[in-house]
Amino acid sequence: MSVKRSGVKALLLTLLIVSFGTAYSQENSFLRKMKFDGSLKTKYEYALETGMSRFSVRNSRLGLSGDMNSYVSYRVQIELSNEGKFEVLDLSATLKPMKNLTVTMGQTSIPIYNSSQITPAQMMFANRTFLAKYFVPGTRDLGVLAAYNFSVSGVPVEFDAGAFNASKSNNPVWTDNLSWSARAIIGSMDGFRASAKIYRYPGIDADFFLWGADLRYGKERFKIEAEVLDREDQSTGDNLFSSCLQGGYSFPIKNGGMFKDITPALRWDLMGHKIAVNGIGVNRLTFGLSFGFTSKPFSSLLRIDFEKYFKKNILPEFTRYEEMDSDKITVELQIIF
Repeated sequence: MSVKRSGVKALLLTLLIVSFGTAYSQENSFLRKMKFDGSLKTKYEYALETGMSRFSVRNSRLGLSGDMNSYVSYRVQIELSNEGKFEVLDLSATLKPMKNLTVTMGQTSIPIYNSSQITPAQMMFANRTFLAKYFVPGTRDLGVLAAYNFSVSGVPVEFDAGAFNASKSNNPVWTDNLSWSARAIIGSMDGFRASAKIYRYPGIDADFFLWGADLRYGKERFKIEAEVLDREDQSTGDNLFSSCLQGGYSFPIKNGGMFKDITPALRWDLMGHKIAVNGIGVNRLTFGLSFGFTSKPFSSLLRIDFEKYFKKNILPEFTRYEEMDSDKITVELQIIF
């Protein structure tokens, strides 16, 4: 425990020093290019089926990024509390050897999920979708990721591919069987966007092959997303499938005092093992209502969610504790800075 606390203090001190250096150094262009970001998500949950409740700090993230020059950039991010656990998230450097090409090396996100599915500051609901939570053992790994982007008739197109340790975060194991990913993206997060991806994970704790696709349309105050993800267990032959459809619209409030907008949101997602044989194991409807503190939609807010589960089969993913697939009411405070 003392080691973790000292590590947290050291990281916080480093970020504090860098922040002061950035604020007061007007001569050093390197420091001026640093960007500091953070997010805090704290919530209260009540499980209707068991009558149990809990408070938690789901996320507390601090990040630092910047450019050394036009060819080299970096990203560092820590999680002070992920359900009580300290984690180092991003530790990566990115090279830009030529126009439109980037190569990132270090610990970084596996390019399977959209940021709106797994990044706390961009999620539309307090809890993640089934496909973002249960399909891959961890969302980050140590490895290398190359991305090339261009445009066709003004439409952005990107291809990326990566190789990783297949050992999850902070575990630099020796291996002769790397995991790998490939993805194609058309469009941008502002407007229409579609992607298709595959991921092979021959890891130390599982042996998976995944494929998925998604469609998205978003503007400043509106977004709607649909995604499917399929996972084949290469060792057991089990198949896990999930699909999600979610959307929300932010309405500005005039003279609202503390609140600047109100955002109703709706999500439907499902999951099941071998659904061609067993059918869908569970459906879930999530109704959300958020009250924003700033003029920027989907940012700092007070959120109220209600989750309704429709269960056909008992899935192994929900057996850790009874409340996992219980109907829930969640009140969450989210601060983005």
